[in-house]
Amino acid sequence: MSLFKEFTKGLWNELPPFRLVLGLCPVLAVTKSAETGLGMGLAVIFVLTCSNMLVSSLRKVIPRKVRIASFIVIIATFVIIVELTTQAFFYPIYESLGIFIPLIVVNCIILGRAEAFASRNGIIPSALDGLGIGIGYTISLVVLGGLREILGHGTLFGSHIMWTSFRPFSFMIEAPGAFITLGILLAIMNATSSSSQS
Repeated sequence: MSLFKEFTKGLWNELPPFRLVLGLCPVLAVTKSAETGLGMGLAVIFVLTCSNMLVSSLRKVIPRKVRIASFIVIIATFVIIVELTTQAFFYPIYESLGIFIPLIVVNCIILGRAEAFASRNGIIPSALDGLGIGIGYTISLVVLGGLREILGHGTLFGSHIMWTSFRPFSFMIEAPGAFITLGILLAIMNATSSSSQS
């Protein structure tokens, strides 16, 4: 498979929340706004790309019996870097993401890419795989968070964009709004895939 395909597969064919249906807990929890979706997405891009590269470079050194534990230690190292950096320089984002930054360690997308791809491929394809999947995940979070923010607050990235008489649907920033928006986006993706295959 070409390097271009390794990068672009995460942008549509293997889009984490919509195609692979993985990592839905943080997807639903942190997408009350486009800003928090972007913050979480950037954290995942960094952790996924860096951990993929390190796992790939150590794949012949790590014994098979301890590979999962080793992958978790590698991922946790990069998550701690993200957590401390966010806490030091982007405290409002750190506060809004809360427990979901440390929970990146057990995000099945990241561990799954380490096990299924990075442990079997070279550094460059693994980096492109992590970057593509991470960007796809970020786009998904921003779209989901943006829709919820627009309908729930009338804003996008904190800026008011709806008309003055707009009455926000307050349930869109609550848990039901997350499930409804995710369901609608999943239906659109499935309909798009079905029409393109026929």
